[in-house]
Amino acid sequence: MAEFLTALATYGFLQSALIAGLLASVGCGVIGTFVVVKRIAFMAGGIAHSVLGGMGAALYFGLDPFAGALIAAIFSALLIGAVRLSWKTQEDTLIGALWAIGMAVGVLFIAKTPGYSSDLMSFLFGNILLAPTRELWWMAGLDLVLVVTVALFYRQFLAVTFDEEFARLRGVPVTFFYLLLLCLVAVTVVLLIQVVGLILVIALLTLPAAIAGHYVHSLGAMMLIATGLGALFTTLGLALSFGPDLPTGPTMILLAGCVYILSALVSRQLHRRRAWRQAAMVRG
Repeated sequence: MAEFLTALATYGFLQSALIAGLLASVGCGVIGTFVVVKRIAFMAGGIAHSVLGGMGAALYFGLDPFAGALIAAIFSALLIGAVRLSWKTQEDTLIGALWAIGMAVGVLFIAKTPGYSSDLMSFLFGNILLAPTRELWWMAGLDLVLVVTVALFYRQFLAVTFDEEFARLRGVPVTFFYLLLLCLVAVTVVLLIQVVGLILVIALLTLPAAIAGHYVHSLGAMMLIATGLGALFTTLGLALSFGPDLPTGPTMILLAGCVYILSALVSRQLHRRRAWRQAAMVRG
């Protein structure tokens, strides 16, 4: 750890990587909470893997791959949302098909891009150590969009997340806010791509919020705790991977996964003790 702290004070690329991890934690904390509570992780996975098509097309035509990712993510979110609203009986199959098509299109575009396709592994598994300043500004801007949108429409998102029928009775335009929520998930996916890549993005999007959900049931509290846990996992993952020269993204996810399993065991034990106490009080 001392070696990492010394290198952090010396090397600009490590400082950029740390900032990228902290910026990504905002998205995974705020939007990941909605994904976990509403149980739309599979839909978020479909959005994430469809993004490779946009990144590959942008790379092929000489454009910014993350601009292509953002366009593809929002398009996929709207398409998957429409599928969910209109084709409920075949929802999983259609989302799975979009997932696979997006990946296949992306790989084909990258394969036909002139020159050496060194970016493919970076897209799939992330490369936070190579995050340029330009992408940090991208991430900060996307974070601002997420936080402002959620703050403006928090009550509507809350209603749509917990009970769509009740929200509809209260006059909330459920379809609009549901699709808007999926678009925010799409923006968050683009945020996390630089950190852990497309393959692992769903883990970082959901695990911090899932851990927070073991201990609190308020949506706002879950967001705050999940954001803090996201910052912890990205920072510790960066530190732990530095010395032995391990891939940073998978190290972050492995750390988050281990903490999630431990938290699930602890939470279950606490729940059992609480149930025993309540049963003892009833018998007493």
